[in-house]
Amino acid sequence: MSSKIYVGNLPYSVTNESLQSNFGEFGDVTSAKVMMDRDTGRSKGFGFVEMASPEMAQAAINGLNGQSVDGRSIVVNLARPMEPRGASDGYRGGRSSY
Repeated sequence: MSSKIYVGNLPYSVTNESLQSNFGEFGDVTSAKVMMDRDTGRSKGFGFVEMASPEMAQAAINGLNGQSVDGRSIVVNLARPMEPRGASDGYRGGRSSY
């Protein structure tokens, strides 16, 4: 089992520090990162937290999934591995319209 956690439906007010603080109640947090939009500098509304052990990660998931943070019910579950991205030229293998 992994110790990396996906946290979704975050209010825009959540920072890396507040995310780390909230998850720190369930064990040692090795990293906490709110994903930011590179154009606007504003939160994308989700982030990732890595706990020191899978047991701590599961405790955090059990304790925080569905909890209200600034009026929003957050989603907390194990992070899925990143899927490979397609070609960067936009080609998807379909027929062209021209």
